[in-house]
Amino acid sequence: MLDFYKNKKVFITGHTGFKGSWLCEILTIAGADITGFSLLPNTDPSLFDIFNIKDKVNSINGDIRDLEKMKRVMCKFKPDIVFHLAAQPIVRESYKNPVYTFETNVMGTVNLLESIRNCESVRSVVNITTDKVYKNNEWDWGYRENEKLNGFDPYSNSKSCSELVTSSYNNSFFKHNSNVSLSTARAGNVIGGGDFSIDRIIPDCVRAIIKGEDIVLRNPYSIRPYQHVFEPLNAYLLIAQQQYDDKSIEGSYNVGPNEEGCITTGNLADMFCESWGTVNWINKAEINAVHEAEFLKLDCSKIKNIIGWHPKMNIDKAVKLTVEWTKAYFSGENIKKVSEEQIKAYFAGKNINKSSIKNRI
Repeated sequence: MLDFYKNKKVFITGHTGFKGSWLCEILTIAGADITGFSLLPNTDPSLFDIFNIKDKVNSINGDIRDLEKMKRVMCKFKPDIVFHLAAQPIVRESYKNPVYTFETNVMGTVNLLESIRNCESVRSVVNITTDKVYKNNEWDWGYRENEKLNGFDPYSNSKSCSELVTSSYNNSFFKHNSNVSLSTARAGNVIGGGDFSIDRIIPDCVRAIIKGEDIVLRNPYSIRPYQHVFEPLNAYLLIAQQQYDDKSIEGSYNVGPNEEGCITTGNLADMFCESWGTVNWINKAEINAVHEAEFLKLDCSKIKNIIGWHPKMNIDKAVKLTVEWTKAYFSGENIKKVSEEQIKAYFAGKNINKSSIKNRI
C-alpha cells in the first residue's frame, strides 16, 4: 500500500501534532512529496521536533481559520491527496474555549474544503474526525456510521458539525461532475510513542513517572476504544488510496479496535504500569468534573468489508510498543531508529503481536 504514495503530492493539515507527525514520518519513508499546514507544535517536547519533520517536508506555519492563506498554499502546491488532521482535540479544553474550538473544528473544515474546491489537482480527501461525533446513548454495542450525530461537549459537537459540513460540500460540489473523492474517518482513542499532549491517559502517566509523582486517574471506569496510532493512520492511508481511483469507496468510516480493545481507563493504566514496571496509579475523581462519556464503542464492520482494513495489533501489544518507544526516548537511545523499526515492522505485515519487545530502562 505504501508504494502507492511514492512521489504522490500529499497535503496534511495538523502535521505538527501527534498523529500528523507519525503520518509525515510514514509518508516520508514511502517517498511522498509532503506539504504540511499547521500551527507550531503545542507541546515541549514534540514529536514534530523529535522527528525533524520541518527538514523532511514543506512545513507551512498556518492557521486553518485563515482561508486565504490556506487557498494560496494549496493552489501553489497542487496536491493529489489531502489529509485533514488539524483540530482543537481536547474535550476539557473545549469547555474552557468553546468559541475557539468551534471556529477551528467547524470553520477550519469549511476553509479546507473551500480551498480544495479551488484546487483542480486534488483527487482524494480524508477528513479525520472522532468516535465522539455520535449522540452517546451509553449503550453496550458499537455505534455504526448511520447513527445520529450529536456530540455532547463542544469538542465532540464541533466534530459532528465537521462531519455535516463535509457531507454538505460533497453533495453540493464534489459528488457529481468532480474528480474529488471525499471521506471522513471516525477514529477511537489512540496511544503510541511520542504523545506529549495534556489530558490524555498515557502522556499523563509518563509525566507522573518522570516527575516521581503518583499516577492519578480522574475517571478510571470510563470505557473507550483504545488503539495504537499506527492503526488509524493505516486506515486513513488505505481509504485515500482506494478512493483515489474509485469514487464509490467514499463515505464515512469508523476506525476502532476489536472488542478486546474496548477497555476502561483503569484497565489501560494497569497494563501500562505492568509493562513499565514498579509503578501504580491512584483513583482521584474530580469534584464537579465536566461531562465526559462513560461508555463508547465503535462498530467497524463497514471499513472491514469495504476497505479491507482490520486491526493488526491487540491492546497489550499497543501498550508495550508505546512503553518501548517512551523508554527508548527518555533513556537517550536513537529514537529515530526505534521509530523506523516500529513503522517498518507494522507496515511490512509482520505479526506485530508476537514480535519481541526489547528490555529498555
